[in-house]
Amino acid sequence: MAPPIDAGRVRVALIDEDSGLLTVLDRRFAALRWDREALAYPAGPDQLTALRLHALIVNPALTGLEYVERIGHALPGLAMLVCSDPAPLAERVRALRGGADDWITKPCHPEELVARIQAVLRRRRAGEIPVVDEAIVDGELAIRPDRFDAYVGDEAGGLSRKEYELLYQLAAVGGRVLQREDIYQRVWGYLMVRGDRSVDVFVRKLRQKLERISPDWRYVHTHFGVGYRFAAEPADGAVAAPAPASASASASEEPEVPAPEAKAPAPVTLSGER
Repeated sequence: MAPPIDAGRVRVALIDEDSGLLTVLDRRFAALRWDREALAYPAGPDQLTALRLHALIVNPALTGLEYVERIGHALPGLAMLVCSDPAPLAERVRALRGGADDWITKPCHPEELVARIQAVLRRRRAGEIPVVDEAIVDGELAIRPDRFDAYVGDEAGGLSRKEYELLYQLAAVGGRVLQREDIYQRVWGYLMVRGDRSVDVFVRKLRQKLERISPDWRYVHTHFGVGYRFAAEPADGAVAAPAPASASASASEEPEVPAPEAKAPAPVTLSGER
């Protein structure tokens, strides 16, 4: 899934030594208010993640197709385009199957390259969860997109924008577990740097606010080593299951005491009998 783009700002890195192409792209990216990073070497996944990129343009003459496959496997959320001199069909197919979103053959017009980047990001964004106007209601909680907050009745949770977006993204996938990396891309708009605990910190703050307005329910559940899931579930002991009818009756009534056995009537002696 493509990371969301804040206010139209796109971050692109290029691994290429074509000074002419880099120069014209600099001008075009500046006009679009895009950020561009030129890399003189095949940066590893951690370095690319730290750059908070939306798209990477690769020249396999410098990196090799193995690099395209490695980045495609390690960073599936990063849009990747190959920009290369004419190459055999087998190489183009290998790159596309290895994780590249598109292959552009040089010489190419910079406007076409920009359009292809936009097309790739647009296709990736099409897979994101659409924003809806209706509240998402579960348990006591109503998540309201019109107010960017969660409510129990008229009481608001007082969520920050990031806390609301985190809650909405979890609730909108219908009980599915979202990995931490996926949550980070959806909410923060970047690939998550290894060791970043932002998701966990915001989940803790979110839980505290939800428990304040809905103490008898738990909404955000941890799947250790994976991520988080949204579902309204009663807190331990908060909502007891109804007892069977026989059990509730015996608990509320006095215990039944068996009636004493009736004694047999004494024999009646008739007059004249001995």
